[in-house]
Amino acid sequence: MLTAERLREVLSYAPDTGVFRWNSTGSGRNSTPGGKDRDGYWRIGIDYRMHKAHRLAWLYVHGEWPAAEIDHINCDRLDNRIANLRLCVGGIVNKQNPAGATRRNKSGRPGLFWFAKTNRWRVQITCDRKQIHLGYYKDIEEAAAAYAEAKARLHPASRK
Repeated sequence: MLTAERLREVLSYAPDTGVFRWNSTGSGRNSTPGGKDRDGYWRIGIDYRMHKAHRLAWLYVHGEWPAAEIDHINCDRLDNRIANLRLCVGGIVNKQNPAGATRRNKSGRPGLFWFAKTNRWRVQITCDRKQIHLGYYKDIEEAAAAYAEAKARLHPASRK
């Protein structure tokens, strides 16, 4: 198992940018290590084992492996700044990420979806892994306000 000491021995990490660099010089060692995987995460190979960069960032900064999933607050899987990472117990906080989290969301706002059948904005939110329908609204601002109210009530820990 990779330790924080071994990680710091082979890589340096810039918490403000989320970028890792090899510590030693040599063939190919002065570049950014790793690459993007098929799921959109940055992975880095150390001692013949692949690791997701966001988990390495947590190990580097906190000195221990994360006890749960790590969530990218801004939903950008390549943004491994420590300020953009948070522990996510059971994936529940991870399912509360803001706007654009789904491809079918054309509004650019969380929980708002155009429902052509009624010609209105459909509003929904997820809480404890259950979808809650909040209603249909003609006005997008009214729909956004309904979502924001439900978010404040149902997800108080995720407010900034």
